[in-house]
Amino acid sequence: MRNFKRILYETVEPGIVKVTMNRPEKRNAEDPLMLEEMQEAFIEADIDDDVRVIIYAGAGKDFSAGHDMSGQGEDAPDGTIMRRYMDSKMTGVEKTLRREDYQYYNQALYMRNVSKPTIAMVQGNCLAGGLMNASMCDLVVASDDAKFGDPVVRMTPAGVEVLFHPFDFGFRKAKEMLWTGDPLTAQEAFNVGFVCKIVSREKLEEETMNLARRIAMNMPVAVSLTKRAINFAAEASGQKLAWDYHLLIHQLSHASDEAKRWREERAKALDKGGVKEMLKARDGKFK
Repeated sequence: MRNFKRILYETVEPGIVKVTMNRPEKRNAEDPLMLEEMQEAFIEADIDDDVRVIIYAGAGKDFSAGHDMSGQGEDAPDGTIMRRYMDSKMTGVEKTLRREDYQYYNQALYMRNVSKPTIAMVQGNCLAGGLMNASMCDLVVASDDAKFGDPVVRMTPAGVEVLFHPFDFGFRKAKEMLWTGDPLTAQEAFNVGFVCKIVSREKLEEETMNLARRIAMNMPVAVSLTKRAINFAAEASGQKLAWDYHLLIHQLSHASDEAKRWREERAKALDKGGVKEMLKARDGKFK
């Protein structure tokens, strides 16, 4: 296992590994380097026979602000699969689909499908790509000040690479979340079944560890097969087909004239005042 730059990988006690996004100065914004390291960390934990539970966390005040929109993040290292996808000679929609299929969609699916149970330990803001990855975990423990939001429709493309929202929050609440960009409180996320436990921020680590210990007491094969069966039940209900379909809808929206105009406005805003100016443009009325 190589040394990570964006991720902390630690065995917190026998049988329990914690994978922590470690970019608190950027509110754990996920650049390509972080996403590549995150997938590698989950693979490492999945193939380690001594690991029984994986905790997924974010360092600092917030869990994650989502994908890095600043344009100043780091690429994955040379030679990695992600870098080879990023450097593809394809152009236009074909290149975007190829990159996002691997960088976002398949990376999220791998997190969902690891054989070990996973727990997202969420504090503060859990937004956009951060929320997408948290949704791939089997369980979510949240601090009472956590907020769950996805304002990406306000950037004009048809939202996320993985449309998990209807399955995790309900179909009408998913529309409200995505059309308004308004976040859900920890209590609201608990009420719809996305969060399984709410605790104070001071107790977040302790209560997450207690839950991980209880799960780790079980027979590993029984836990893994139970996870596989429940995930299959979701897929049998059409979840995976809906996700596959939305990835194509997402690419169609990228190719729209509205999306092209937004990318131009976003670039101007970033040049003018960085991410804050870009967010100001995002939150204004679309012209």
